[in-house]
Amino acid sequence: MTQDGSTPAEAVQVDDPASALALPRWSAAVGRGLLRALSTVQGVVAFALITLAVLLRKAGAAHRLIRPMIRREVDRSGLQLIPMFAFLAVALGLVVIGQTVSWLSRLGAIDFIGPVMVIAVVRELGPLVGALVILARVGTAHVVELGTARALGEIEVLESLGIDPVHYCVVPRVVGMMAGTFALTVYLILGAIVSGYAWVFLQDIPLRPEEYFRQIAVALRGMDFVLLGLKTLAFGFIMAIVTCFHGLARPIRVEQVSRATVRAVTQSVIACVVIDALFIVVYLTIG
Repeated sequence: MTQDGSTPAEAVQVDDPASALALPRWSAAVGRGLLRALSTVQGVVAFALITLAVLLRKAGAAHRLIRPMIRREVDRSGLQLIPMFAFLAVALGLVVIGQTVSWLSRLGAIDFIGPVMVIAVVRELGPLVGALVILARVGTAHVVELGTARALGEIEVLESLGIDPVHYCVVPRVVGMMAGTFALTVYLILGAIVSGYAWVFLQDIPLRPEEYFRQIAVALRGMDFVLLGLKTLAFGFIMAIVTCFHGLARPIRVEQVSRATVRAVTQSVIACVVIDALFIVVYLTIG
């Protein structure tokens, strides 16, 4: 008995049965979400390992068929996007570099232009913006193409003919997206730096071009080039893996392709942000 004369069971009884069920339902929903997320991560990691194994084991197999497909994917993930990236480079230079240089000149801190440009453009904005644009332009096409092929039974036809779908459908897309992400990010960064100085020139800021480029060159280190290459290749690889995984994950109906595309894009963005955060830790570690 408690002080008010009620039993312990009556003391802990809640007045509203709905509130008593709210926490279990909420926790169950969170648990199901975590299980789905873990299952997706497990599937993507397994798919990535399978793709790497096929890529290494069958590097020279069916080269007359695979190499033209790789060139086609490089063209789609790289050459065809050059006009778009030229526009983005000009926009990034005017919006980010031009305004940054303008404000630094007002504060009398022009000597910090080089480090700011390296951190903002070379390390962060350039690779991330480039990856997201390629994801929107090419990654979505991967899911639609492979998802439609899976829904129409074309993947099963390849398997019945003894053709490895991963080698035929995934490897060219992975190689093409990695190469395109690396090359276009370099073009984007160079174009943004050049167009940024054009904005500086139009604002009549007293900064000579040789001083502008000298500061950027001094701020760059050898490790910046290495990490930039690794980051862009990692972005291209994970985007290709996630989009191809959702296209080939399971037999789906044609009307489900759009939902698979949304999931693939969302998870690719999350993966790229996580990778970018890991590289930030690396940058901070090496100083």
